[in-house]
Amino acid sequence: MPKESNSSAVWTFGAPAKDGLLDEINCRLLAELSTDPRIGMSALARRVKMSAPAVTERVQRLERAGVITGYRLEIDPAALGLPVTAFARIRPTAGQLSKIAELARSLPQVSECHRITGEDCFLIKVHAPSVADLETLLDQFLTYGQTVTSIVVSTPVEPRPLPIRVDE
Repeated sequence: MPKESNSSAVWTFGAPAKDGLLDEINCRLLAELSTDPRIGMSALARRVKMSAPAVTERVQRLERAGVITGYRLEIDPAALGLPVTAFARIRPTAGQLSKIAELARSLPQVSECHRITGEDCFLIKVHAPSVADLETLLDQFLTYGQTVTSIVVSTPVEPRPLPIRVDE
């Protein structure tokens, strides 16, 4: 459950905002960029009622501080011939932890790889042209541990921006 900080403009989730960088204006900039990451600095400046140079400096500061970590293009995997999406949990055998991460990095069909807690150590998201191809892909991990796989049948909540509360 998010708790509100002293400022009613920003939600915090148990940790202070990064170096006090998330003031109301920067939160408004982040909210606008989350809605439209391709927006130009001049248009962004008009939306937040600031000058383009001031907005550009603020965005660059957020990038340098690691608050903004990138801008990404989202592509439908099925449009690329990869209609099968799955999540696999991987439990490495003794001494194989680093090899699983290395293998995941080397396979372009792995779009995400997370180190997790619990009985398993990794959670990967993979894309494949067919279930047979998914099986071949996952078999590569069996050299280093056990896998448990779930195939995605639908996505009721698409990836979305993090919540940024901005007072209007």
